[in-house]
Amino acid sequence: MSRMTIQPVHIIGGGLAGSEAAWQLAQAGVPAIIHEMRGEPSSGEAVGQPKVKMTDAHQTDGLAELVCSNSFRSDDWEFNAVGLLHAEMRRGNSLIMACADKHQVPAGGALAVDRDGFSQAVTAALEAHPLVTIRREEITSLKDTDWANIICATGPLTSESLSDVILELTGEGHLSFFDAIAPIVHADSIDMSIAWRQSRYDKEGPGGDAAAYINCPMTRDQYEAFVDALLSGPKADFKAWEHVPYFDGCLPIEVMAERGRETLRFGPMKPVGLTDPNNPTVKPHAIVQLRQDNALGTLYNLVGFQTKLKHGAQAEVFRMIPGLQDAQFARLGGLHRNTFIQSPKVLGADLRLKRLIGERSLRFAGQITGVEGYVESAAMGLLAGRFAAAEARGETLPPPPPTTALGALIGHITGGHLTDEKSSFQPMNINYGLLPPMEAPKVDDDGKKIPTKDRTRAKKRLMSLRALRDIETWLKTEAVSA
Repeated sequence: MSRMTIQPVHIIGGGLAGSEAAWQLAQAGVPAIIHEMRGEPSSGEAVGQPKVKMTDAHQTDGLAELVCSNSFRSDDWEFNAVGLLHAEMRRGNSLIMACADKHQVPAGGALAVDRDGFSQAVTAALEAHPLVTIRREEITSLKDTDWANIICATGPLTSESLSDVILELTGEGHLSFFDAIAPIVHADSIDMSIAWRQSRYDKEGPGGDAAAYINCPMTRDQYEAFVDALLSGPKADFKAWEHVPYFDGCLPIEVMAERGRETLRFGPMKPVGLTDPNNPTVKPHAIVQLRQDNALGTLYNLVGFQTKLKHGAQAEVFRMIPGLQDAQFARLGGLHRNTFIQSPKVLGADLRLKRLIGERSLRFAGQITGVEGYVESAAMGLLAGRFAAAEARGETLPPPPPTTALGALIGHITGGHLTDEKSSFQPMNINYGLLPPMEAPKVDDDGKKIPTKDRTRAKKRLMSLRALRDIETWLKTEAVSA
């Protein structure tokens, strides 16, 4: 089939998933049109719409803008499921991973990026591709379009008007939860006579830096006073949204504190794997870590410190942290609503809406499908793009096998998660529990006995090796004629 006969795929949303989907389509020779409501419309586009329509979380009109953390989490493919997902996506020619690798900043064992450089790189790559068109316009309805092949990748802040369209099309209610944003401080305002640089357990990251984090120690009294301030500080009032649950992977720090006074010490403020060089013989009661947020190293974010404290209280409370007593904030934290559909009920294994089969193809990608995390969202874009490209060519592509991280995510959001009407589908990060299990090995590659305590770790490596072998096979799979 010649390129000229292939109809374009329309992608609603230019976030991580939408950008990745467009790239996969274009690389497969299928024209992609991204409809993104943030930014200046081109001549003749978005008639009657405001020139710029931002969300409560975005700050720029760049594609793939990171609105929460700047971390893609662990890059360890052998022993961490998200690192495995990184590796699978790199093998799938992921634009998101390529730009993340190019704009990484020190983050220990994690892959963190300069958020502005990353977004600019994604935007530039898509703007330069001859098969990608970017239209700056808000899509509020699909009824008046003749689009046959659509990917809805509207992200965590789907507009109210489009949410109504999705509700009507799916025939299901969509659920909501809160995502929180951590504050960012200027590096030169951190008191390094108190704080020090060190990665937990001195672990090197993809950039080779074993001292990627800035650490601020707390005594017991300082910790107790800080928890008191978190609990008593004024919180943002969301009125009609107050019934909406939080996602456990992105809890506001004061919500964690409400679950018990020791919760933070076993969470983002755990003092393990770190030694205060100013007082090496005394273990801090708690430690606050800051991670580099831009390539210049001038900005750092407070790791795990997503918050719903009102802006007026944030600076006062966070300056109680030793080393941050004079901190200057480049951005304060915040809270925004996320939405997702009941994917197990409404989506097929190709991410296509079941109710529209035979009429038009509408796929969903990103957080709206019920995955959680930057990489997971982009992974759904990668898959939706490949499925849509195959369909545009008159072919079908099977989903990746469940033994892979990509296949496991598909299985979670479209498989038998809902066993009865009372079951509740909730967002999920990639984890080894989503992959078919393997028996823990008892000996290593050299035939030496593996201690019992290390066998779970060895099993993860086996599962990762199996996944990479199987994803290589899937990536070579030829789509078949429909």
